[in-house]
Amino acid sequence: MKRIFGKLYVQVLIAVLLGALVGVLVPETAAALKPLGDAFIKLIKMLLAPVIFLTVVTGIARMESMKELGRVGFRALLYFEVVSTLALLIGLVVVDLFKPGAGMNINVASLDTSSLATYTSAVKHDSFMDFVMNIIPDTIVDAFAKGNVLQILLFSILLGIALANVGPRAKVFVDTLESLMQGMFRIVNMVMRLAPIGAFGAIAFTIGKYGFGSLFSLGKLMACVYLTCVVFVIFVLGPICRYSGFSLWKFLKFIKEELFTVLGTSSSESVLPQMIAKMEKAGVSKPVAGMIIPSGLTFNPDGQAIYYSIAAIFIAQATNTPLTLADQLIVLAVLMFTSKGSAGVTGSGFIILAATLSSLGTIPVAGMMLLLGVDRFMSEARAITNTIGNGVGTLAIAKWVGALDTVKMHKALNGEVVEKTSETALSEISPAYVPPGAEGVLPGLKNASQA
Repeated sequence: MKRIFGKLYVQVLIAVLLGALVGVLVPETAAALKPLGDAFIKLIKMLLAPVIFLTVVTGIARMESMKELGRVGFRALLYFEVVSTLALLIGLVVVDLFKPGAGMNINVASLDTSSLATYTSAVKHDSFMDFVMNIIPDTIVDAFAKGNVLQILLFSILLGIALANVGPRAKVFVDTLESLMQGMFRIVNMVMRLAPIGAFGAIAFTIGKYGFGSLFSLGKLMACVYLTCVVFVIFVLGPICRYSGFSLWKFLKFIKEELFTVLGTSSSESVLPQMIAKMEKAGVSKPVAGMIIPSGLTFNPDGQAIYYSIAAIFIAQATNTPLTLADQLIVLAVLMFTSKGSAGVTGSGFIILAATLSSLGTIPVAGMMLLLGVDRFMSEARAITNTIGNGVGTLAIAKWVGALDTVKMHKALNGEVVEKTSETALSEISPAYVPPGAEGVLPGLKNASQA
């Protein structure tokens, strides 16, 4: 019994249930527990920039071929675009099939839009070139200060390539970064012990503030979102898993700790360091895992894509806004761009949706008032789907480019012991790093493909 309750995912699950119970019994007290969830997310975000930077730089610096880096990047972007577009299409089909907003007959003029100010004020009408230019930071310090994942990723890739070109003279510096990275993952291990507290506070706040009543009033919409996420995972990610040589079910069991943490915090960012570690444990080459997982937060938001297409058409249905097939395809085309601006944090989806509707001009932004009460309850489905999609994508891309040790992957997914050294001394949620200079340390893509 002690062994079961000692597992982190069991503790998180218990915390989620207790948080929901507190939210129902003492809603006012529960609503005041929001800082517990916020503090945990802030601790994780505090670690994101250095973890991404150190993982990517050390991984690329030890790669044997820079040509492989470009090949991985191109194929990753191609995979992200195809899969996230499929997510948008499935969401569009489901919302047209079940029509969750039909019959609501909402008069837009009667809606109090004052609550939307927080979200609409954050909307930016950037062009595609603005989006591209924003990937380049004004200064390196600015990128780290703001925690901009794409900007940090760009600088990390450039520094990693530079160090690889320097050669043996950079070895001491790379080894130092390697040691610092091990220290960062130990801090991740410490912070993750607080996950149950963060999950308890986040769930208690959600239930206490919005109550279960808001779920029932828009239950059909929520059911569509959850159903679509399940369909996407089974019928899109499932075949990708089979084609890549592994079982979806075994993969879900492999990342169950991360999924329960995401369930409690509603944030896919909350498990980013652990997902990088898990992918390495599953045989993904270190530079590939370090690049794909962080970039997937922005370029591969499968759960967000599903939510966007369903929510946009739902608002049109509820407000009796007529949309032709051509109009819906335009919505889809705009979402293919705006969905790439998603972050991994709770609430970002609402802001991106506001930007999309504002850009279109056909669907009333005021209709988003209908989503305020239940958006937080749907964020769990979005975040979990994002996390699963990002993990599956990483393994699939690694297999595609020959950067996956399939023997190690099957051992990890089957629950067998993966080789570790006594010097790693990290829990299951941290990576099994081998000290610099040890045999087989940090294989590049070429080595990984030969494994």
